[in-house]
Amino acid sequence: MKLIGYFRSSAAYRVRIALNFKGIAVEHASRHLRKGEQFSADYAALNPQKLVPSLVLDDGAVLTQSLAIIEYLEEAHPEPPLLPRDPVGRAHVRALSLIVSADIHPIQNLRVMAYLRQKFGQTEESAFTWSRHWIETGFDAYESMLSHSTEKGTFSHGNSPTMADMCLVPQVFNATRFKVDMKRYPAIQRIYDACLKLPAFDAAQPSKQPDAEP
Repeated sequence: MKLIGYFRSSAAYRVRIALNFKGIAVEHASRHLRKGEQFSADYAALNPQKLVPSLVLDDGAVLTQSLAIIEYLEEAHPEPPLLPRDPVGRAHVRALSLIVSADIHPIQNLRVMAYLRQKFGQTEESAFTWSRHWIETGFDAYESMLSHSTEKGTFSHGNSPTMADMCLVPQVFNATRFKVDMKRYPAIQRIYDACLKLPAFDAAQPSKQPDAEP
């Protein structure tokens, strides 16, 4: 298999963690988002959204959208699990995952910030303020859900990492870039710190990727 990503992409970061956690070795390839390499004709043929990541399977099938890829990995390689066994627990983990992947990330990513600057004349600082607002709005909800959870533990749901943690960790990485005050989110910070002690999470960090830049 081949994973096409970008070292700073939160979505690709999620999938790298999941692959590492499952112990699945893949070939890594990069499309430099800031240079626009995702818009090339050959990549658009693979992924019409012109986003990363894309996972090319051994038979040539192409999977897109990070959560769809992670769910595929869970179904094709069920051990170790990324979702709880019980239906309510699975729904809870998916809800936490979607706070990040559907409600925070899409409206504070690279292309949205570029659009704010180019089409609406926003400065770099005002674009950062926009991003911080949506990260904090999502983290407020995530932190509250953690505090009310019946499955309190080391991670977002109990004492084993789940798909929710694989979404949360890249978003915390982004939050620090956007100068979010993480002291407001002690549970999220605790989970982030616990995750980075695990090899699967540590090896997936942007700074440790082949295409990493300063």
